[in-house]
Amino acid sequence: MHDVLQRFLFDQAPVRGALIRLDQSWREILSHHSYPPRLRNLLGELLAAGALLAANLKFDGTLIMQMQGSGGLKLAVVEINADHTLRATARWDGELDEHASVEALLGQGQFVITLDPRNGSQPYQGIVALEGNSVAAMLEHYMLRSEQLDTRLMLASDGEQAAGMLLQRLPDGHGDADGWPRVQALAETVSADELLTTPADTLLYRLFHQESVQCFEPASLNFACTCSRERVAGMLQMMGKAEVASVIEEQGSVEVQCDFCNQRYVFDEDDTAGLFVDAPPSGPAPSLH
Repeated sequence: MHDVLQRFLFDQAPVRGALIRLDQSWREILSHHSYPPRLRNLLGELLAAGALLAANLKFDGTLIMQMQGSGGLKLAVVEINADHTLRATARWDGELDEHASVEALLGQGQFVITLDPRNGSQPYQGIVALEGNSVAAMLEHYMLRSEQLDTRLMLASDGEQAAGMLLQRLPDGHGDADGWPRVQALAETVSADELLTTPADTLLYRLFHQESVQCFEPASLNFACTCSRERVAGMLQMMGKAEVASVIEEQGSVEVQCDFCNQRYVFDEDDTAGLFVDAPPSGPAPSLH
């Protein structure tokens, strides 16, 4: 089974976990852009990490992880929805050092996690400190400091798969108190190649066959973009009638291309004629994605 998220729980240790491997969905994301290998692998790790963190949330909405910087890495965004659909995109400038840390790639930058509820209530944002040489290290620090959760992340990505494993320590009272360091030690024997190519049940047995592990029903994931012509129309309304008319006068039409899936939306003068009938007042244009 590919593009799968497998959650599990240790019976005798205070640990819960999840494994993820993305195949077809990851290749679909890569088919829309030609990323340098360093950026491709970073984006895959970010996507796997986001899906793993979302797995333990009782939340109806979208988890968004976004890195933005002044260095060679300008932007990396992943989105994971409660219905197990996901998408990702990135922007960069110039040559990227294959061995550079995430912090070096970003330069002056920030790493933000957003929980955007589907019911329209106020989103929650958390700032991830740029501490550590990898996506995994930064998120481990964030989960400990912001959520008071001991967390261990192992991530891997290449041009075919993105994968990862998450372990989190449960509150005292569940299982053997020595179980957390024991399980961590076993997990740290996993290789990137194993994460990318080994089925979840095989990998769990290889790592934890001496432990009692309860596996939950696996969940499948797939790529899906949420852009639409209606959302672009709403963006144009927010730009305002005068600005849209100016663009059409200069270029003959307004063209918008989605950063995630490369879908192009074209609006000519006839298309925009009805957009500003009883339209809301102009304001800052929302993001297409």
